[in-house]
Amino acid sequence: MTIFKHEIRKARIPWLIWTASISFMVVICILMYPQMESEMDAMGNMFASMGSFSAAFGMDKLNFGSFLGFYSVECGNILGLGGAFFACLVGAAALSKEEKDKTAEFLLTHPVSRSTVITEKLDAVLVQVLALNLVVFLLSLICTRISCGQIYWREMLLIHAAYLLLLVELSCVCFGISAFLKNSSLGIGMGLACILYFLNLMANMTDSLKFLKWFTPFSYCEGSDIVINMKLDGGYVLVGLLFTTAGIAAAYWHYTKKDVQ
Repeated sequence: MTIFKHEIRKARIPWLIWTASISFMVVICILMYPQMESEMDAMGNMFASMGSFSAAFGMDKLNFGSFLGFYSVECGNILGLGGAFFACLVGAAALSKEEKDKTAEFLLTHPVSRSTVITEKLDAVLVQVLALNLVVFLLSLICTRISCGQIYWREMLLIHAAYLLLLVELSCVCFGISAFLKNSSLGIGMGLACILYFLNLMANMTDSLKFLKWFTPFSYCEGSDIVINMKLDGGYVLVGLLFTTAGIAAAYWHYTKKDVQ
């Protein structure tokens, strides 16, 4: 557990910054809702009639004027995009940073196998992702209780479960990519998160591009679909789990035989 503890200790400041930033924006959105509620119906009707823009964010299916509509669109996008950036950056740096920072030789001379190194680093990545999602979820529940006087338990649990799966998938895919990298992973992590986010927007806007939903984890995080159907799309989740498994497998397969310098 030495490597795991070292990774967690080293990552605590970036984790705190990302978690605080995402949590702050989500909390502000929720606490602003009561002041905006009287105007939400008009805003909801306006957003629902904006054609492709409405479809891109699911506002053509869900009443943006309701709290759940507002929460799934506004707070969901904050957690989804912000969390995706964090998950991709953490995952993509996990293994590549040892070569980038010239610490690989020191690490691998210790009496631990490469499989152990991979396992403990992966555990550290997943703990960071889980902790971020948990903090945002708990703060969201508290602020929803303050703003609305009630908590929409099932809907919020499903929404946050979907985003947890999203962050786990992205972090594991980038973790697998990091096994092949030797230099900075910042651009790859940020770029992948952006590409997958916009693929989902494009799939929502055009029927001919619906097939793109099978390639992006944002497909099973659609707040409108979750609130209306009260469940996650099993097909998209299954494909996401396959990508997650492939990312982990790639990391073990390549890093255990890689010429680390």
